[in-house]
Amino acid sequence: MIARIWRGFAASPEAADAYQAFLRDSFLPAAARLAGFAGVHVLRRTLPGGEIEFTTITRFASLDAVRAFAGDDYEIANVAPRARALLAHFQTSCSHHDVVLTETDLA
Repeated sequence: MIARIWRGFAASPEAADAYQAFLRDSFLPAAARLAGFAGVHVLRRTLPGGEIEFTTITRFASLDAVRAFAGDDYEIANVAPRARALLAHFQTSCSHHDVVLTETDLA
């Protein structure tokens, strides 16, 4: 399993709430229908100064499933136009990690 990690930043609580709603109602349900999609965690925190950081960790069955979602140059962030409008800035690339332990591996 592959974890794809990406960060985006909203300038205000209102923009952050709208971005979170976009993820919940639109973007992530579409991603969940893709073959090889294995789940997601979206983390949110307010930084000093008030900017809101989102860390998105999507899980895919394989790098081939990541490529089906993001294209051949899969390390480039796949940022939807609506997300671009709501976020003040974002990472232009994603990192990819092999998932080696999960809660199901605990005794």
